[in-house]
Amino acid sequence: MAISVSRLRRVFAIAAVGVSLAVAAVYFYARHRVQNALQQVPQKIGLEIKQSATGFTVSRSEQGRTLFKIEASKAVQFQQGGHAELHDVAITLYGRDSKRYDEIYGSDFDYDPQSGDVTARGEVHIDLEANPEGILNADQAPPKELKNPIHLKTSGLVFNQKTGNAFTREKVEFRLPQASGSALGISYAAQTNVLTLDSQVEIAAAAGGPVLTAVRGVITKNPHQVLLEHPALRNADRSCQADKATLFLRPDNTLDHMIAEGNVWIRSEGPPSSEARAERLELAMMRQQDTLRTATLSGNVTAEISGAQPIQARAGQVVLDFAGKNLLSKAHWEENVEMVQHQSASPSSSQAQDLALTAPVVDLFMAHTGHLERAETSGAAQIALRPATGQSGPQTLVTAGKFDASFDRQGQLSSVHGAPGARIVSRNPGQADRVSTSQTLTAAFHPGGGIESILQQGDVSYTDGERQAWGDRARYLPSDQILQLGGSPRVVEGGMTTTARVMRLNRATGDAFAEGDVKSTYSDLQPQPNGALLASSSPIHVSASSMTVHGSPAVAVYTGDARLWQDANIVQASTIEFDQTHRSMVARGSSVQPVSTVLVQADKNGNSTPVALTSSRLTYTDSERRAHFDENVLVKAADTTITAQQVDAFLEARGSGTAPQSSAVGKLEKIVASGQVVMIQPGRRAEGDQLVYTSADDRFVLTGGPPSIFDAERGKITGVSLTFYRRDGRVLVEGNNSSPTVTRTRVAR
Repeated sequence: MAISVSRLRRVFAIAAVGVSLAVAAVYFYARHRVQNALQQVPQKIGLEIKQSATGFTVSRSEQGRTLFKIEASKAVQFQQGGHAELHDVAITLYGRDSKRYDEIYGSDFDYDPQSGDVTARGEVHIDLEANPEGILNADQAPPKELKNPIHLKTSGLVFNQKTGNAFTREKVEFRLPQASGSALGISYAAQTNVLTLDSQVEIAAAAGGPVLTAVRGVITKNPHQVLLEHPALRNADRSCQADKATLFLRPDNTLDHMIAEGNVWIRSEGPPSSEARAERLELAMMRQQDTLRTATLSGNVTAEISGAQPIQARAGQVVLDFAGKNLLSKAHWEENVEMVQHQSASPSSSQAQDLALTAPVVDLFMAHTGHLERAETSGAAQIALRPATGQSGPQTLVTAGKFDASFDRQGQLSSVHGAPGARIVSRNPGQADRVSTSQTLTAAFHPGGGIESILQQGDVSYTDGERQAWGDRARYLPSDQILQLGGSPRVVEGGMTTTARVMRLNRATGDAFAEGDVKSTYSDLQPQPNGALLASSSPIHVSASSMTVHGSPAVAVYTGDARLWQDANIVQASTIEFDQTHRSMVARGSSVQPVSTVLVQADKNGNSTPVALTSSRLTYTDSERRAHFDENVLVKAADTTITAQQVDAFLEARGSGTAPQSSAVGKLEKIVASGQVVMIQPGRRAEGDQLVYTSADDRFVLTGGPPSIFDAERGKITGVSLTFYRRDGRVLVEGNNSSPTVTRTRVAR
């Protein structure tokens, strides 16, 4: 009776190689050298057994090379039914090119010639081993060293020599140097060269590594791949699953790449724990090493990372690059990328915030220690700082052509650099947007979350309602909401333009501060016909060492060598407080720099002469046309000097007939001096409590004290009232019964 040993050897080899292919393909970092033994076996090997025999060897050779060798301790043929048994069988397969050394061995085999089934009774063991040195030897011998053989064990294997098909419903076990596994039942279809792992596929890595399971597996020769249904990969703290997976094998049966599709789910227990979902996952392996090269997630990719600052992300596709030992080195996110980090309350805010990044492309770079080290975007990107989900409040939008972010060793965001075309928009319900632009920006973050500072450089522009500002650089501190401008800053608000070395704007209160070479110009002024000193439509200028604006830009305080002028009207003081709306001012002097200004008066010929006034304090409102001088007042005209504690200088209206609108200097109408008044003219000194000067008749009236006058020629005169006419030098003295006129004349001797 003829038993086809060729078919027996073939089914064992097919089963062994099929299972080993599944192991090699699924457990992507194991390296195997398995080759398809089926291609190495001849199509027909004849063996006839007619009687019992003990201890025999059968082999077949071609061109001086052994193809296979069968050794058995005993063969028995049963006459009834024609069945035959083989005992203690060992089959060695070399292959036509002698590059194999595969062994199949078992205790008992049964052959049924009617059905053509060859059935293994009991366990069947299979060892698969490549032998690259075999081709060098004329007569094959075992390899000098068995390198990582793949061992398989099963039972109940049935091979049909008529169809070439084989199957077993029993458990198949396999063992590798780095993994071991099993499946329940296998079947082989000879016509299509398809090997099916029927159910309960399980592969476990050595030393407590991950475990791969699948509901079912199919191995095909052309194309050379493994199909798994509902695969799942798990270890102590990581798991991955999908609806199906396809493993693409190289000619040497090592894994080239794998594609998982349908409900791809990956989870890591951490800490921190993370979870990712996608429609598709592709793993590509290194050619020379059993390590990952790339992992690509695509189709509605979402990811979540837990922790103190949880992160949520989504994209169309994510490509993960790996370095040696399967360490993640880079994550490339693309297609409508959005990442949201939920931050705790920062030192500058009691409200928790979300930091959201959107960009066409985001690249994340990992440090060798495994934590996130830096990130960069490509294409126009936006960072949004907004209230936590479900809350309302202000939000900040930051855009730039590209962002570069740095992270600390805990993986928390530490800084972000944006360029070019940086833009910051702050939005608060019920308020106008605050917008600042620059060439670059750098944002520093608190370790616990929230922005610590923002630095903008290059062509900085800032808009806050009517307030606009420019400079070469700007630094914003959320802790006090101060925006500091440097590099020739300039601020325009409400018709007021201010320049300085450094300017600080409080975004919460609207206050503004300027320091160093401050100069303000108030433009777009309407002429005030009833005004005087500041009534022109010409710009009003103010310079000082520093400036402070509280809230409204209409009122500004200038300090340190302050100087205010419009046309030829000038006020100088240590401090000047100017109210643009009312065209009023309060000037204060110091021991070093008193308040000073110059007015004009008409002389007896109608010519204008200057009148200089100094004091410790000046208050002026243009609508009243009254300049009030307090403390240590000094008035100097061409031939007259007046000192007093207070002086009110009344000015003519700019639109009056005597003071045309074209007049450059405030023209005196009247002066009222009070408190220890002293007037000195050439050869004359007068004292009293109050002095009234009228410009129209160039007349001085001195009262109170009682008033007195000392004249070098006439001596000293006192009375109730003394009147001086500067144009002709006349003096009128008036008295009454209680205070008669007294004249003391100096007599020459």
